[in-house]
Formats: sequence, structure tokens, C-alpha cells
Amino acid sequence: MLELITKNWTLKLLSLTFALILWMFIMGERHLEVGYTVPLELQKIPKDLVIANQVPSLIDVRISGPRTLLMKVSPNDISIAVDLSDLKPGLTSFKRLDERLNLPSGMRVTRLSPSFVDIRLDRRKEKLVPIKVVFADDPDPGYRVSGLKTIPDKIAISGAESEIKSVSEVMTEPISLKGVTEGFSQIVPLVYEHTYSNFLNEKTAEIHVAIEPVAPVPETQLPANNSTEGGVK
Repeated sequence: MLELITKNWTLKLLSLTFALILWMFIMGERHLEVGYTVPLELQKIPKDLVIANQVPSLIDVRISGPRTLLMKVSPNDISIAVDLSDLKPGLTSFKRLDERLNLPSGMRVTRLSPSFVDIRLDRRKEKLVPIKVVFADDPDPGYRVSGLKTIPDKIAISGAESEIKSVSEVMTEPISLKGVTEGFSQIVPLVYEHTYSNFLNEKTAEIHVAIEPVAPVPETQLPANNSTEGGVK
């Protein structure tokens, strides 16, 4: 038995070595499928336009290719870029996003979700709107707000024309007057809950509130009783 094993051992060892090399080569070139989360890059948005709809920032991608190539791919090396430089106001659909992937040669996309994106562009506009001061509660009994000043009294907003045309005012965060018995000044954040527009610069306002006691109402005297006793003769 030992003689059969050791006979031509050099040739057998060489055959085993070649078999191992072939196995490693086959394993190295085996095709795999890997999933990535790829950022969607919106490039060259015209300065006078603004995106006016929800667009996914990430795309789920499954890529198939040789294992040796996939091992060299980093998620940071893959992205999908969409050029918006030539677009006009309106809705544009970008299909076949897989063709925009910067993949190395030898790989292919097996799945893409979503496979297309719709991008709505609107004209960028600016607008000045008044600031409305909001109080969380009323002054304590016996006091009242006698004066109110806002600096600035108007605020600039900028964004999608279709959205800001319906904005008529911007409100402050609620200001509490509980326990306040004299005037005060306060820097207050402004509230803006729209999606495709925002403040152009400032996001706060300086509020000056005058508080004064309510003057007591004087008691009115009852009119004198001018009735006379007795009957008319």
C-alpha cells in the first residue's frame, strides 16, 4: 500500500498542485451578487429653478460580477448622477438609472429600486411677508399687552413659486405671558413649515412687548330717586 502511494510521488504532487491552482482560479472567478445602497446625485440645478417634489436620495442596487472584481468595489465608489442643467420648469422622468452607474467593466446590474425618478422643477422666487407674533397665553389678570413691535416686521422667504405664492405671513414660536407684569424684549425663532421654500436669511425676530396694568373701572353713581310722595291733586 505504501509503495502505491509513494510510487511516482513527484508526478502526483505536481498533479495535486495544478488541481489546487485550478480550484482557486475557479473560485476566484465565481460570479456573485451583492447589494448596495447608492446615493442619487442631482447635479447642475439651474440657479433660477428649485426642485419641488420628493426625490429619493438613495437607490437600492444589486450588482452581479466576478468575485475578484466585487471584492475590489467599495460602496463609496458607486453613485448615480443626474444632470439637470438643461431642464425647464415642469416634470421630467429619468428612466434606466442603471445606465448612469459608474460600474467597472465586467459587472452588471440585476436589480434597481426605484428604477426611475421623477423630478419637478419650479421657478425660484423671493417674497417679503409680515411676521405675526403668537402668544401662548394671556397676561395675568389685571394686566394687558399695550404695545408690540417686531424687528424686522417682515421676513424674506425664497423657494418654489407655486408654494410661496400662498404664504401670507410667518409666525413666531409661541411666547408665554404667564407671570409677566412689565414690558420685555426677546429674540424669538420663526416657524416655517413648508417643504420647497425657506427663509432667505434670518430665522429669528426681535420682539418688544409692552405690558401695563389695566386701569380699574370707576364705580358709577346710581341716579337720584326723584319720585314724590302723594297723589296729584
